[in-house]
Amino acid sequence: MTAPTTFPISGDLEVRRLGYGAMHLRPETAEARADCLAVARRAVELGVTLIDTAHMYGWGANEDLLAEALHPYPHDLLIATKVGIRHTTSGEGWRHAGEPADLRAQVDEALRRLSLDRIELLQLHRLDPGVPLPDQLGALRDLRDEGKVGRIGLSEVTVAELAEARAIVDIASVQNRYNLLDREHEPVLRACEAAGIAFLPWRPVAAGKSGARSEIAAVAEELDATPTQVVLAWLLAHSPVILPIPGTADIAHLEENLGADAVHLTREQYDRLSRASESD
Repeated sequence: MTAPTTFPISGDLEVRRLGYGAMHLRPETAEARADCLAVARRAVELGVTLIDTAHMYGWGANEDLLAEALHPYPHDLLIATKVGIRHTTSGEGWRHAGEPADLRAQVDEALRRLSLDRIELLQLHRLDPGVPLPDQLGALRDLRDEGKVGRIGLSEVTVAELAEARAIVDIASVQNRYNLLDREHEPVLRACEAAGIAFLPWRPVAAGKSGARSEIAAVAEELDATPTQVVLAWLLAHSPVILPIPGTADIAHLEENLGADAVHLTREQYDRLSRASESD
């Protein structure tokens, strides 16, 4: 099976389907920071044109790091970021922040940190249950109309929430948890596929589990690939709207991940993998 290697987000923003999730770039020392900068730069050297970040990743520090590593950006590089969550010292360490004024402030902060005039893909990290959805998406639509945002995406939504959002504003992407061994959001993926919406699965590899599954290990051996590459290749074959964004802070692991689009499953291998489950 040969899967397309690129996808046009919103029909006009062409990116390599196999992207990079920058969440793990959270250095605590100067040496670790140098390593993180090197990973981000190596991702671009290897042809990544989609990098995913968020305000939540270090509360802006991840965006700062990407700007330090990559600005001025290559003309074909899309850095997608997310807003709608703020840091708190209580509970889980974060809270929803979907008030229009807060969303506007977060977008301005992201523009400054990333050294951008416009965020080509801005995703709402979580829907805020305390703010009417038209208010949240209306604020992002206004920012789009003002030229600060190019396209609007969502994260962790249901099929019904996606439909409600699409009645308010054009939705370019959805970022939900999804991988070969965790397909809870298959209905959302299919809704995205029907509408031509990019689907960015977070946790696309199911870390620590893929290599332990007998069917995945068997296919990896047949293809002289790693289990990680096999599960990423399955995602690329599973739907043309899937844009995996595996993350790592290690260059060797990055190179392994990005080698997945050279792994071609046969139909029989794809079907065997599709039958894999947590009970394997």
